[in-house]
Amino acid sequence: MSARPTEAAAVSSEVIVDRWSRGATEHTVDQVAEELPVALVYHDTPHVVMLATPADLEDFATGFTLSEALVARPEEIRGVEVRRGAASIDVHVTVAWERFTALLQRRRNLTGRTGCGLCGAETAADAIRETPVVPPGVAVTSAGLHEAIEELGGLQPINARTGSVHAAAWVVPGEGIRLVREDVGRHNALDKAIGALVRGGHDLASGYMLMTSRASYELVQKCATVGIPFLAALSAPTAFAVRLAERSGITLVAFARRDRHVVYAHPQRLKS
Repeated sequence: MSARPTEAAAVSSEVIVDRWSRGATEHTVDQVAEELPVALVYHDTPHVVMLATPADLEDFATGFTLSEALVARPEEIRGVEVRRGAASIDVHVTVAWERFTALLQRRRNLTGRTGCGLCGAETAADAIRETPVVPPGVAVTSAGLHEAIEELGGLQPINARTGSVHAAAWVVPGEGIRLVREDVGRHNALDKAIGALVRGGHDLASGYMLMTSRASYELVQKCATVGIPFLAALSAPTAFAVRLAERSGITLVAFARRDRHVVYAHPQRLKS
C-alpha cells in the first residue's frame, strides 16, 4: 500500500494493515517510521549517503562531521544547509578549507544502510581509526542512571508512534535527561544528539549518553572521538566495542534496564 505522510516533518506515515490477534483480523491504520536517503555534501562534493529519519538534519550533519573526525573542532564547521527534495535530502556542509582538502583525500561516496556500522569506510584503517582517551568526565550514580532509563520511555515520540526507531539521550547527573534525538539508525541518533549538544554550546564531558540500542563499536568510537566519557545502552555490547572502550577510557554500561545493568569497561565513574 502507498504511505501518506502525516506531518510536515514526515517522520512517520500512515499505512492500511490487517492486524491479526488471537484468531481475529482487524483492517486498520498503522504508523510506520519514515526513512529517506540523506546525502552529506561538503563544498558541493558528495561524501556519503545515509538512510535516516528526515528530522534534526542540521544536528545530524554537525554530529557526523565531528564524530567521524572530518573536522577537529566545532568551529571548523562554517555552515550547514538542508535542501529537501521529493525523494531525498541533501545537506550541504561548509568546513575550514584545510579540512576540506584533507577530506578530499579520503573521499567516500557510498550508501549507508539504516543499520550499518562502519558504513562508508573504504579501508580497514579508516574503519578502526584510533581515538583519543576521553577526559575524566562525570560521576554517575546507579540510582541516577536508572531514573534516566525510566524517564527515557516517555521522551521518544516517534518511537511511541511507530515502535521502530532508536533514541540517544543526553543525561546530566543531578538534572536528568536534557536532550533526546531519534532516528531509524542508532548511529544517526547519536550523531543528531552530538550535533544538538555542540550547536547548543554544551560541554560533552559534563554528562553521558544513554542509547536504546545495543552498544556497538561505532557508538563507542563516535563518543570517544568527541570526548563523551560514559556510554550506557539498553541492549548488549559487542566485544569489539568493549575493547575500544577499554583503550579510550570510556565507561561502557550495557543491559541497562529498570532493575539491572552490567559495566563492561572503566567502572570508576559509576557509583552504587
